Amino acid sequence: MLKLAHLSDPHLGPLPDPKLIQLFSKRVIGYLNWRRNRAKAMSGSYLDRLVSDLKSQNPDHIAITGDLVNIALPLEISGARQWLEEVGIPEHVSVVPGNHDAYVPGAIKKAIRSWLPYMRGDEESPEGASDEATFPYVRIREHVAIVGVSTARASAPWFATGRLGSAQSRRLATTLEELGQRGLLRVVLIHHPPFRKATRWHKRLSDASRLRAAVKRAGAELILHGHTHIDSRATIEGPDGPVPVIGVPSATSAPGGKNPAARYNVFELTKHGDSFSCVMSEHGFEPNGENVVKLSERRLEIPRSIPA
Repeated sequence: MLKLAHLSDPHLGPLPDPKLIQLFSKRVIGYLNWRRNRAKAMSGSYLDRLVSDLKSQNPDHIAITGDLVNIALPLEISGARQWLEEVGIPEHVSVVPGNHDAYVPGAIKKAIRSWLPYMRGDEESPEGASDEATFPYVRIREHVAIVGVSTARASAPWFATGRLGSAQSRRLATTLEELGQRGLLRVVLIHHPPFRKATRWHKRLSDASRLRAAVKRAGAELILHGHTHIDSRATIEGPDGPVPVIGVPSATSAPGGKNPAARYNVFELTKHGDSFSCVMSEHGFEPNGENVVKLSERRLEIPRSIPA
């Protein structure tokens, strides 16, 4: 059994004081949004307490699905690297970037360069690769293949869209097919949910149909995402049956806000011959914000699962 923990959208704060020249871009919108909204909703020690509780579960691996930063300032990116090192070593933590990590042109290259050890596939050289060549990356832990996908693209002001791209989608389909032939349980990590109606039009994954087509053709057992800051469960079509798509709230959301309080999920992934089982538990803050508790536990029906 492999225990995989998932958290997303930490939006690490506080926001460093930007230089005036750095605000002559889309960043000015994000900076004002942080000052007016996010600083209140994402303050305090909630993230530290959530991560501490997550570590107490002794997961074998941790998945983080993007938006580590807010407006992708250089100091935010370097600070996020330090935070990742506190969460765990690269061999035990897998990261994919989100739209805030690619907030302005050029930011995503700097973020990937800083966080590359957490985004490098098992077979990639330590020297790394370009952002175009990196994704999807593959990490195999016991009987589980973790497949990291990037939808991070710089977008226009007021937009938070993502894009997979035709080249990455083709590589994804081929990768998933090969991993399936090896009898591995495939977990896809992605920031944006693979549905256009999962969020507002200006925050959507613009080519979500490409990801759905890759999964429909090649298969997967589980897809984990962030971006929406809410807990969600849905499915997309796979060749062996519906594939669960699970979203998790922001890891820094304070209790009592418009979005669910900070939360992480744990997936216990077990192999039984040619089949698998998956038990999912949700962990988050009580309404009063005092403690992190187990909120629910359920078995997920995944493709190639053992009979209930």
